[in-house]
Amino acid sequence: MMRDMYSGFLDAPLSAKLGLMTITAYLFVALFAPVIAPYSETEILGGAYELWSEKYLLGTDNLGRDMLSRLIFGARNTIGIALAAVVIAFAIGGITGMLSAILGGWYDTIISRIVDILMAIPGLVFALLILTILGTSMTTLVLVIAVLDSTRVYRITRAAAMNVAVMDFVEVARLRGEGMWWVIRKEILPNIMAPLLAEFGLRFCFVFLFIAALSFLGLGIQPPTADWGSMVRDNATLINYDDITPLLPAAAIAVLTVAVNFVVDWLLHKSSGLRSD
Repeated sequence: MMRDMYSGFLDAPLSAKLGLMTITAYLFVALFAPVIAPYSETEILGGAYELWSEKYLLGTDNLGRDMLSRLIFGARNTIGIALAAVVIAFAIGGITGMLSAILGGWYDTIISRIVDILMAIPGLVFALLILTILGTSMTTLVLVIAVLDSTRVYRITRAAAMNVAVMDFVEVARLRGEGMWWVIRKEILPNIMAPLLAEFGLRFCFVFLFIAALSFLGLGIQPPTADWGSMVRDNATLINYDDITPLLPAAAIAVLTVAVNFVVDWLLHKSSGLRSD
């Protein structure tokens, strides 16, 4: 299996290789943030907005905390929450979507109408409303984003599963007496895995940017926890003094988003069966 993965990496285009290496680097920083960061993410070390120096490589923020350390810890917090929200969204949307494709009837009608209602409401407005009412705890943030994104996952899973559910091999499995969950696990899911993997990458990008937007507005990850979106907001005033420090967390968001999209494009190309010249 490891040999196949290595072979697949070697055959990947340059953009996909760069994307995979960038994602690996981000994951490494997120996992080992306490070891890599020179200071704590919440420790006030000096004055506000200190310039870049040997002691503070990227200066300090509006409260005197080390920007480099908060940038590193921000990778763990922002990526971790986005990943948790996407996994839950796929668990909810994927299971309900495949059940709709197999069961059909009243179940499909009811779930589809609920999804239509949720998708008709602008996601950011709905999230701001719910977070204002329920509070901005980490659990609430993850669950609200997961429920909102599960509607998109439901749509693509249902569409892909319906194409597979009418195939002869699925009918044979049913006539053989196999249960519904066996059919889902062994027949439906393996045959829709390629579009779901591509959708997972895209959903991660959207959720990642969505969390950053909520944090920028003050309703995402709450202080003193480091987060790239709130770091842009807290230090935005430095732009007036030709200081690029507030752009660093924004650049970190942009680079990871582009890297994930490179990998998603490669996965879509592979699943399409097309050959690269």
